[in-house]
Amino acid sequence: MTIKRIHTGSPFESKIGYCRAVVAGGFVHVAGTVGQGDTVQDQCRAALDVIRKALEEAGSSFDKAVRVNYYLPDAAEFEACWPLLTETFGDNPPAATMVECNLIDPKYRIEIELTCLA
Repeated sequence: MTIKRIHTGSPFESKIGYCRAVVAGGFVHVAGTVGQGDTVQDQCRAALDVIRKALEEAGSSFDKAVRVNYYLPDAAEFEACWPLLTETFGDNPPAATMVECNLIDPKYRIEIELTCLA
């Protein structure tokens, strides 16, 4: 099986020892991704942009998404992201889960993890 690893240059990749995405077994597995910004919407938009670029490098796209996990320290903020998510996935929404939990740094409001067909 061929495995392709996609790096974005995030400082966390080298500090923690992971890559943004791995293409293997017909799937693109995108690591939990946070974004920059002051609001949960800003961070959601930025995280989706990072994910979009990784998917493009992998030869995939959001319309091939099969599973997404959202992690937020405050579940009450999730609804503010819904319009961005429905716009991103359009007519091809994946199976989804939202989990309330602590993230790697308190400044982050949302982390998104995605699996797509390659």
